[in-house]
Amino acid sequence: MSRDRLVLLVLLLAIGAAWGITQPFAKIAVSEGYRHFGIIFWQFLLGAALLAAINRVRGRGLPLGRVQVALYATIALIGTLLPNSASYTAAIHLPSGILSIVLSLVPMLSFPIALALGMDRFSALRFAGLLLGFAAILMIALPETSLPDPAMVWWLPLALVAPAFYAVEGNFVARFGTAGLDPVQLLLGASVIGAAMALPLALMTGQWISPLPPWGAPDFAILGSSAAHALAYSGYVWMVGRAGAVFAAQVSYLVTAFGILWAWIIFGETYSGWVWAAIALMFAGLFLVQPRGQARSAAAA
Repeated sequence: MSRDRLVLLVLLLAIGAAWGITQPFAKIAVSEGYRHFGIIFWQFLLGAALLAAINRVRGRGLPLGRVQVALYATIALIGTLLPNSASYTAAIHLPSGILSIVLSLVPMLSFPIALALGMDRFSALRFAGLLLGFAAILMIALPETSLPDPAMVWWLPLALVAPAFYAVEGNFVARFGTAGLDPVQLLLGASVIGAAMALPLALMTGQWISPLPPWGAPDFAILGSSAAHALAYSGYVWMVGRAGAVFAAQVSYLVTAFGILWAWIIFGETYSGWVWAAIALMFAGLFLVQPRGQARSAAAA
C-alpha cells in the first residue's frame, strides 16, 4: 500500500470515528434533563463558529442572496432541526449503539426516494440491499429479547425519523443543487440560520440551556458533538475532493462500526444475538445499495 493511500485510509478511519462518537455524545447530552431544542441551538451555534473559522482559513465568504438564504433554511430544517429533534428524543429511551445501527439506513432510504423523483434507475441488487436494511430493523424490533427492555421497541419508529430526513436532504441537494455554494459554506449558512430558528423554540419550550458554569458531562458532550460533526463533515468534503466520492462513501460503514464500538467503550453496551445478526444484515445491505458500474462513476462525479 502506498504512503498516500495509507494516509487517506487513516484519515477515513478518523472521520468515521469522529462521526461515530456523535451518537454516544447525544446519549450523554440528554442524560440529565437537557432536551432537543436547547441542544440543537448550541449544536448549530458551536458548529457555525468552528465552520466560520475553517471558511475564513479557506478564504471563502458566505453568500447571502435570497436563493442561498432559502437553501440554508431548508437544509437547517430537514438536515438538523427536524431529524435531530427526533434523534435526541429517541436517545433518551434507546441504547446508543441501536441509534448508530438505525442511522446506517440513510443510503438505503435514499434509493426509493431517488427512484420516486426519477433521479435513479431500478436495480435488483440495490433493492435487495433496501430489503436487508428493513429486515435488520425487524430483527431488532420483533424479538422480545433483542433489546434490553422490550418497551424500547415503541421508540424505534421515532429513531427512524432521522435517517428518513437525511435521505430526503441528500436527494433534495442532488435534485436542486447548492446554488453555487461549496459544502462547507452550505453547512455554515445552515448552522447560522438554524441557530436563529432553534433559539426561540428553545426559549418558548423551556428547553434553554444556560452557557454559564458549572458545566457537567452533558455540556461537554454538546461541545464534543458539535466539534466532531463539523470536523468530520469538513474532513469528508476534503476526502471527496482528494480521493473521490466512491472512496469517501465507505465512511458509512465506519460510522456505524465506530458508533457501536464507542457505545461499548463508554456505556458498556452489549447486544443480543438478534442485534448482531441485524448488524450483519445492515452491512450487507449497505454493500448492495452502493451504486455500481456507470452509476458508481456518476456518483463519484
